[in-house]
Amino acid sequence: MKIFQNLGLLILFLLLGACSSDNEQVKWQKQAEQVTIIRDNWGIPHVYGKTDADAVFGLIYAQCEDDFNRVEVNYATALGRMAEYEGESAIYSDLRMKLYIDPIDLKKEYENSPDWLKKLMHAFADGANYFLFTHPEIKPKVITHFEPWMALAFSEGSIGGDIEQISVQDLASFYDADHPTEMASVVRDEDEEPRGSNGFAIAPKNTENGHALFLINPHTSFFFRPEVHVISEEGLNAYGAVTWGQFFVYQGFNDRCGWMHTSSKADVIDYYLETIVEKEGRKYYKYGNDLKPLIEKEITLKYKAGDEMLEKVVTAFYTHHGPIIREEDGKWVSIRLMVEHVKALEQSYLRTKAKSYAEFYKTMELRTNSSNNTVYTDADGNIAYFHGNFMPIRNQKFDWSGRVDGSDPETDWKGLHTIEEMIHVLNPENGWIQNCNSTPFTVAGKFSPNPADFPAYMAPDFQNFRGIHAAMVLEDRKDFTIAKLRDAAYDSFLPAFAFYIPILMEDYAKWNRYDPDIKKQLEEPIAVLKKWDCRFSVESIETSLAVYWGQEMLKMTRNVNIDPKQSVFDFLAEGLSSANRIKALHLAVEKLNTDFGTWKTAWGEINRYQRVNGEIVQPFNDDLPSLPVGFASSRWGSLASFGSRTYPGTKRMYGTSGNSFVCIVEFGDKITAKSSLAGGQSSDPQSPHFDDQALMYTKGEFKDVLFYKDDIENKAERIYHPGK
Repeated sequence: MKIFQNLGLLILFLLLGACSSDNEQVKWQKQAEQVTIIRDNWGIPHVYGKTDADAVFGLIYAQCEDDFNRVEVNYATALGRMAEYEGESAIYSDLRMKLYIDPIDLKKEYENSPDWLKKLMHAFADGANYFLFTHPEIKPKVITHFEPWMALAFSEGSIGGDIEQISVQDLASFYDADHPTEMASVVRDEDEEPRGSNGFAIAPKNTENGHALFLINPHTSFFFRPEVHVISEEGLNAYGAVTWGQFFVYQGFNDRCGWMHTSSKADVIDYYLETIVEKEGRKYYKYGNDLKPLIEKEITLKYKAGDEMLEKVVTAFYTHHGPIIREEDGKWVSIRLMVEHVKALEQSYLRTKAKSYAEFYKTMELRTNSSNNTVYTDADGNIAYFHGNFMPIRNQKFDWSGRVDGSDPETDWKGLHTIEEMIHVLNPENGWIQNCNSTPFTVAGKFSPNPADFPAYMAPDFQNFRGIHAAMVLEDRKDFTIAKLRDAAYDSFLPAFAFYIPILMEDYAKWNRYDPDIKKQLEEPIAVLKKWDCRFSVESIETSLAVYWGQEMLKMTRNVNIDPKQSVFDFLAEGLSSANRIKALHLAVEKLNTDFGTWKTAWGEINRYQRVNGEIVQPFNDDLPSLPVGFASSRWGSLASFGSRTYPGTKRMYGTSGNSFVCIVEFGDKITAKSSLAGGQSSDPQSPHFDDQALMYTKGEFKDVLFYKDDIENKAERIYHPGK
């Protein structure tokens, strides 16, 4: 059989030989023989390689098999090349990336990288290129050939990371006032699901079996991360979620440790008001008593225009703080943020091979995780929390939540805080840790860190309803199992409405000037909400009413200037008037009546899961099949997050983000784990693994994670080398 397989591969090489050099073909084939991919009964790839580089080669190849489109789009986005596909509207999204991502610089950084990392970057590029070579039917949009240095453009779990804090609209206004206002920017909708994640770590003393338990629960766009398992004979054995195109498991576990990242609000980005002076035809910025010349850099932006590829050249300006991103009150605004491509990629990979808390801590000392917190658990029973690990030291006499004077040398960063100086929790006495993108000062209940011990800029994070809910389900429990931790993570309580509804009841009881007809119309809805236990379900009409009411209140905040030191959710209770809270309920009732014939519509009739194609953004359709979902938005405190909204032409709400990959791990003598993926592993609608997990997902049901080779082979659907 192997003779015929190799013969078939040889014929393929002869047919496609013009596409790549002979040396590349031989190298790819040789490395592919070192890699075995086992697809289990859910289509999950378990990638085995002799070396780490072999495993990376196979991992990227397997990802391209499942969804090459997302792999390519992620890199086209990270490299600032989406306008080559989408056209001129994406130019300033590309500029945002290219302010920091310069191929010339990345190539130099690649050349100066450690040899072990270079091998992995080569394997990444070779795996993607070998996939394209063996799949000539795949037509890339932009990237027809991957290069090793490209991996440095995408070294964290999010695409762009901190760079996303730069407004595309501001860049367009500053660098080209005549640019059309319609552009490919991220538009924040009032119904958009808050991005984030949940991470729970349970110490052995709080579990039934005396083993540490771990919840991995990223809240991202659906289908943003597939489920993978990658193993080598050099000690790699990582299982979890990987962002398409990356060669490290971003949120997951190995046989000894587990790591879960939650988005952080730690202040690691600063904005500087720069005083610009023109002198003898050159631009300078004031710094102390001196004038320093602005750095000017020409950035070429390619974009598609019909059948042509055109170019636009933008002269970007930089101070020593960073690039100029907008103008504000006569000052130019620069931004400073972390730029550590090589160290970030090192940290992202090395933590997946850590076998103890000490080894994991050592990777944290690289200090390049700027936008994420980390919840940690291990087989030795340790549980820990790190509030980021990149934190600039600043002069505390300044308010770092706004803009600071760039001409004052005292506003410069003074190095980085050590891990010891940062907010960190290890083995708290209560036996549990949670982070749900809220303040770190509640991560371990009454054993949490004290805010007085840290600079204000280190943790400006608000408390949120998920954080409150998480503490409720974890406190005073000593009997956790995988099943009971799953139940806690999917607890149906919505604490936001337990907080807001009593306020609404008081508003309604005291309101005497409201239209009597409207007040009469609201009598029954008010009575229904008053009796509600604030728990979601597919059958619940109360959930429908409460969510629509909450959404109407949020719409009322759209044009309100809310103090940045007050959360919008505090504003709903303290800043929104009684009249507007009642008006929001009336609007909710009217909308439900209009769209569904009655406000007494079950939540599952409205809140739906639908996957009809493999595109990143799909056209939702009320006439096509979909599944009811009981979960609610995380903004209302739903730990099982389901971010849904209506779309053009729909009355139902369709989920696009929230619980995307969920995994619960028990670190016993052997790993035991269960997982859930939104829909399925493959983006191909013809694949049986396109939506084979969808029904289970909507019900919060989990599949067994296959971690050991015997179990994997017993459930194997396909065993093969890449290219065969």
